[in-house]
Amino acid sequence: MRASPDMYLSVILFSSFSALSTSSSSSCELLAPFNVNSIYKAGDFVLGGLLPIHYSPVFPELTFTSKQQEPTCTGEAQAMAFAVDEINGNPSLLPNVTLGYSIYDICIMLGVGFRAALSLISGREEQFQSNETSCVGSPPVLGVVSASSTNSIAVSSILGLYRVPMVSPGATCACLSDRNQFPSFFRTIPSDAFQVQAMLQIMRRFGWTWFGLVIIDNDYGHSAARSFRSEVERSGLTCLAYVQVLPTDGDPAELKRIVTVMKTSTARVVIAFGYDNHMVKLLEEVVKQDVAGLQWMASEGWSTYTVLQTPAFMPYLRGTLGIAIRRGEIPGLKDFLLKTHPDHHPDKRRENNLVKQFWEHTFQCKFAPLPPAWVDAGGRVCTGQEDLGTAETPLPEVSDLRYEYNVYKAVYALAHALHDMLQCVPGRGPFTGHSCASSQKIQPWQLVYYLEKVNFTTSFGDEVSFDENGDPIPIYDVMNWVWLPDGSVKVQNVGVVKKSASGDDELILDGDTIFWSFESTKPPQSVCSESCSPGTWKNRRKGEPVCCFDCNACSEGEISNQTDSTVCISCPEDFWSNPQHDHCVPKSVEYLSYHEPLGISLTTIALLGTFMCAIVLGIFVYHRDTPMVRANNSELSFQLLLSLKLCFMCSLLFIGRPRLWTCQLRHAIFGISFVLCVSCILVKTMVVLAVFKASKPGGADIMKWFSAMQQRGTVLVLTSIQAIICIAWLVSASPTPHKNTQYLSDTIVYECEVGSTVGFAVLLGYIGLLALLSFVLAFMARNLPDNFNEAKLITFSMLIFCAVWIAFIPAYISSPGKYADVVEVFAILASSFGLLVALFGPKCYIMLLKPERNTKKAIMGRGASTT
Repeated sequence: MRASPDMYLSVILFSSFSALSTSSSSSCELLAPFNVNSIYKAGDFVLGGLLPIHYSPVFPELTFTSKQQEPTCTGEAQAMAFAVDEINGNPSLLPNVTLGYSIYDICIMLGVGFRAALSLISGREEQFQSNETSCVGSPPVLGVVSASSTNSIAVSSILGLYRVPMVSPGATCACLSDRNQFPSFFRTIPSDAFQVQAMLQIMRRFGWTWFGLVIIDNDYGHSAARSFRSEVERSGLTCLAYVQVLPTDGDPAELKRIVTVMKTSTARVVIAFGYDNHMVKLLEEVVKQDVAGLQWMASEGWSTYTVLQTPAFMPYLRGTLGIAIRRGEIPGLKDFLLKTHPDHHPDKRRENNLVKQFWEHTFQCKFAPLPPAWVDAGGRVCTGQEDLGTAETPLPEVSDLRYEYNVYKAVYALAHALHDMLQCVPGRGPFTGHSCASSQKIQPWQLVYYLEKVNFTTSFGDEVSFDENGDPIPIYDVMNWVWLPDGSVKVQNVGVVKKSASGDDELILDGDTIFWSFESTKPPQSVCSESCSPGTWKNRRKGEPVCCFDCNACSEGEISNQTDSTVCISCPEDFWSNPQHDHCVPKSVEYLSYHEPLGISLTTIALLGTFMCAIVLGIFVYHRDTPMVRANNSELSFQLLLSLKLCFMCSLLFIGRPRLWTCQLRHAIFGISFVLCVSCILVKTMVVLAVFKASKPGGADIMKWFSAMQQRGTVLVLTSIQAIICIAWLVSASPTPHKNTQYLSDTIVYECEVGSTVGFAVLLGYIGLLALLSFVLAFMARNLPDNFNEAKLITFSMLIFCAVWIAFIPAYISSPGKYADVVEVFAILASSFGLLVALFGPKCYIMLLKPERNTKKAIMGRGASTT
């Protein structure tokens, strides 16, 4: 449960009124001493320390006396003491000034931290002199080095009222960056906001988008949860499968429920924000339910703690990745720690008993007076002659310091700020009237000013400075838990994450050295849904996180060429999607080609018709003097054969890829060729009728209108009309090649647009008109008395011609793509063959197979007998 601001204020007011009283003897007197473990050293200026040394205090009547048990965090207090001694021995930093320290053991308890903070800012002595008749003077401590997030939030709310600077080596809560609430707070450890970003960087490196979050129920955990939710919502690249809060009382039922959630979730990555004592209880339940196969990510609160590296836990924690406080070295600390001795810290009013406790725990002895129970048990007496150099001490490894290194930097930050303040030249100061702070009466807010501008480099090479929020240059080590074959555990450094000069987060990771707990020895997969491959798009599942989606295939003509694409893009007009829908390919091209079977067949038939026309022409030329040829108007027959040859040949213009000249010529030559052909037939029909009329009395004059010259002129005029129609069509709206991409979605159909539908209709209509006229005239002359009546053949041929072209119109309109050209070519060839066979087939049959019937007598005689 987190304390509210009202509760903080109540404690502040109560403590302030109860801590001091003003006597009439112009002195300030503490109402009662604060009996708690502490270490004190006098100095010109004193720095306060609120650091955890024991975990479990007892509370006899508000005395807040720590239980005499194993010190757990002695290194932090010792690092602060060493830093102060080192500064005092440094002639270039705070010369002629002696620093002191007053370090309290706050036992990781909020109440103890409150009381200790008030004790620091109100003074340590039961009675001390003040100026004149009021409690005014330099503050008992200039600055405070604080501990965890929860204690720092609480204590800083007190110290911030008086602008007493606080520098924390371990408070990571992002909320402490709020300058309005915590105006005098600084820290040498990055905030959880950066720790969260660092973890997300690692997750993105390994493609983990689906994870669970377990937090402790305090400011540290809840701040991390808020940061994670904010980053997840902002980026949309990762998703939270669940958020579980560890119970502070270790409720077994609640722990069981939390582990069950972890076990049943599809998320294989679990990020745990907590401390080692909280994680122990959680992992005991993990072992009980045998939840293996999880990839753990540890916050800096437990990533380097050995209490969890046990044979029972390591089958589940091996391969853990963790964020750790930046490692550092403090030269000379080991020698300082080995010089620790009770004689160097006289036990004055219980202020330095921590050294005694440390000595008694290390050597398993007791100083006099001995407790009766200790005497009865045969316990050993401490002589003070024991040697720390040969003892198994709980002293930190000075070459691998993390939290202690941050304490060291915090003390030096306060010292550098004080040094800069004391170096101020009067008249050039930063305060009102360019004044400087008085060394006899320093105000805490003045030190805050200089602390904001601190910038120095430690002996380890780390730069120390603070931004406008009191945060340091962010940097973390990335740790990996390696379970060695002999059962031992090695926590190795596999990378670093820091803020680059450009302001971006930079992750440097040695992936080859990372130990993974999985059989594949590769990073696990932790996704709600597998990535959508190219050719598909992500369709988010309704009501679920953005990382949970279905992969839907792109539609025809659309592609996605990236993994996890959210949309499919349409291919350009001349392209189409490949079968995998991951890239566009040129559309297939369709037209009536010479290389395809249909085109080859039509070309062969057209050439065959042309060849047959040539043969028939040759037969007629060879038999040009026979009655059969002479009686059927040989000149018109020759013209008709030539026009039929052109009709067969023009069909070839409809085969092959349409081009501008082929589109313009195909219909023009087709129209002119067929008009020429039908004109010859029409004139032949008219000549037949004229000959019959001339054979009757009074009809001799009619033949003067059908001389050879007039026949040629009639054919020429009728053909010229079609030529004029074609020229007008080509000039006004010429046919052009066209890429039709609408009919077939995956195919470009090359075709000739007629340009003007009216022009095309007039061309066909004129041919139809002449053909209909020829048919009517031939039908009228079909029963003329003649042994070889050509009008019957013309009637039959025109019937075939008209039937073909009447069927052509609906077939042409309904035929798609290249098949429209096929229909037109088929109509040309069918009508041409119909005319060739109907008109010349019987004649060639007589000339070649029945030569006895190719005589004038046979032709005329047969005609007489029929009458």
